Order: sequence, then C-alpha cells, then structure tokens
Amino acid sequence: MSDERDFYGHWFRDSSMPDPMYAAQKGMKPELPKRFYTQAASVEKDGLHAVALDGRVARTPAKSLLAFASRDVAQALAEEWNGQGSHIDPFSMPMTRIANSAIDGVRPTRQAVIDEIAKYGGSDLLCYRAETPEELVRRQKEAWDPLLAWCAGNIGAELVLAEGIIHKAQAPEALAAIANAVSTFDELGLASLHVITTLTGSVVLALAVARGHLEPEAAWAAAHVDEDYQIELWGSDEDAQQRRAWRWREMEAASRLLGMLR
Repeated sequence: MSDERDFYGHWFRDSSMPDPMYAAQKGMKPELPKRFYTQAASVEKDGLHAVALDGRVARTPAKSLLAFASRDVAQALAEEWNGQGSHIDPFSMPMTRIANSAIDGVRPTRQAVIDEIAKYGGSDLLCYRAETPEELVRRQKEAWDPLLAWCAGNIGAELVLAEGIIHKAQAPEALAAIANAVSTFDELGLASLHVITTLTGSVVLALAVARGHLEPEAAWAAAHVDEDYQIELWGSDEDAQQRRAWRWREMEAASRLLGMLR
C-alpha cells in the first residue's frame, strides 16, 4: 500500500469553494467529508517536511507532495488538521488552502503571480486619498504616509499620490522595484503575499507585513481606514461584520505563514 494519499478532493480546490458568507446567505450546506484519521504530524520526506495523516504523507489536489523546507510550516498545517472535529471543514483551514494554492497554482505560474501582485503598485490603496472630509484626510495621512516612506526607503519604490479615484501613473522605476521585491519570495511566500495584497488592495501593506515591518493587525487597520470612518458615521450591519471577520482569518493565516518564512 502506498504511504501517500490524496485526501483533499474538490474541497480544497480554490475555484470550487464559495465564499462562506455567500454560501450562508444562499442557504448552501455542502456535505463535509468525515474525518478519517486520528493524528496529523510533520514528517521528513525527500529532504523536506511533509504533512502526514496517521503516517500517510499527504498530497495536494494536483497530487504534488504537500511538503516544505520549513518544519514550522508543516507543523502549522498539521495543527489545522488536528483541530478538525468529526468532519473536515476546509473553511477552518486557511493555511492549508494557501499551501495548496502555492504548490498547485503558484509553482507552475510563478512569474505570472509575481506580475499580478506587483501590478497592485500601479494603483495601491495607500496612494489614493480623499479630498474631503478633513478628518478622513487626516486619518489617511497619518496611517499611510509613514508606510509609503518606508516603501521608498526600503523597497526603493517612491509612489506618488492621487486625489479621488482618477488614476495616476506610477514611475516605471518604482513599479520595477516593487516587482523585484516581490520576486524574492518562494512559492509559499508568493501565495501568502497574494492573499494579503488582494485582501487589502495594497502591495505596500503586504510587503510591510512580509518583511516584519508591520504587524498584521496594524496592516489590517491601515487597510480599513476608510471603512472604519464610514462605520463611525453610519454604523455597520451584521453581514458586513461577518464578512470582515472571514477576510481577517485569511489575512491572519497568510501573515502567519510569512512569519514562518522569515
């Protein structure tokens, strides 16, 4: 009997998984697979650290070895598997989903992923400022200006500001510097960086977290300066709060993986 098992099936393919809030709103109740193992652990396999269930080494949906150079990463994924109850809920395993995406999605299309992440530098959230009201202008400046200064000094990308929603082109040299910074990450780093960039709308925030300059909570707060200001004025509804909680869970998982890779 082989000691390797593909236990994911379609449940861990990103393209097949509906947003949890959307699923709840539509009354979707997918049947979760039953837990079929007792213990998950990190094991050595071919010079790497792999995730194994009851000693059987796991594979991704595309049947690649679920293994990494970092033992910490493999152990963290194993913790997600050990945390499952009688059924396996992929929504409660964000790091495993990111890991699958890294191996099956990023590995064969590395340069395309780098380009996609770096492209956010051309329209980064931190560069687009409100013209009014004065309080929001002040909050954006206080939260975002230091991060853009860090980006200029540490990434080599000096980004220009724009008011309102009218696009303002960034210098090719700045975009090249961002692309160069992004390209230094391995496939798991890129997958995690992509999650943070798309969640926040800012590659600057993602790089600041990845390099340890900014704590995930601080980056999350910076990404929601506008939203939090609107909530103070008008309040928030329950669906929006739940949706934000789910997004934070993904952000936290990606940030944790990046921390293990530093």
